Amino acid sequence: MSDRQNLENLNDSIPSMFTSFRKYIFTDVDGERSTIPLCAYCFMTGFIDAVCFSAIFVWCAFQTGNNIQLALALARLFNGQHDYSFHLADRQALCSLITFIFGAFIGRIGDRMGCKTRAWLSLGTFIQTLFTMAAAIAIWKSGQASVADQRSNPAWTNALSFVCVGFMSASMGLQGIMGKRTNTQFTTTVVLTTTWCELMADPKLFEFRKIVISRDYKILAIGSLFLGGFLGRALLDAIGSAGTLGVATGLRFIISIWWLFVPAKDPKQ
Repeated sequence: MSDRQNLENLNDSIPSMFTSFRKYIFTDVDGERSTIPLCAYCFMTGFIDAVCFSAIFVWCAFQTGNNIQLALALARLFNGQHDYSFHLADRQALCSLITFIFGAFIGRIGDRMGCKTRAWLSLGTFIQTLFTMAAAIAIWKSGQASVADQRSNPAWTNALSFVCVGFMSASMGLQGIMGKRTNTQFTTTVVLTTTWCELMADPKLFEFRKIVISRDYKILAIGSLFLGGFLGRALLDAIGSAGTLGVATGLRFIISIWWLFVPAKDPKQ
């Protein structure tokens, strides 16, 4: 009789546990207490861009340069030499731009789930993890080198390397829109030109005697990206592109788990 009663109590508690868990993961995180995963996002920007730029001199996160490169490619049609060739660097820039936009578009899924919920932030980062893993596998199977010696001789030239660039750029596009939707001082976590401008324009830039969130978080973002680029290149020289992207995959997975434990926003806020 006691066993039957325990079983009934267990059956009654399961729906309650599921409801509590669902409520927990679909609660908005507190942006002010999301510093660690957002710093990690900035770190990943530098880390992954170090791999891409070292191989082909194309940024998979900073799309301003890729846009200008494509504009220059179009301008060559009118320079009097009638150069109609689609250069390899231009193809790589176009690949990065298109897949970045694709990754950012995936980020709109968060609008339905709640762009600041633990569920979406964790799931979205896990999708970034899968993209990074796919990039690592693609460049490993491509058999290409990791570092280019000059711009005219990129290290990545075959089809699988384009797949790698595409998946890396898609992961950065998704990260960018997720970072933007959290609406914090870290902005997109991808492009830091605006962050530099906002830092220099901060009226409390030189108030060193107290913590200034609008200033200090921007410094954290810039420092994290720099550190990511430094360590990314150091690992690249040691274990190659595939190994470095494998490490990036593991780091992204850790970030995806971390989002589940970020505190919720205070109801009074």
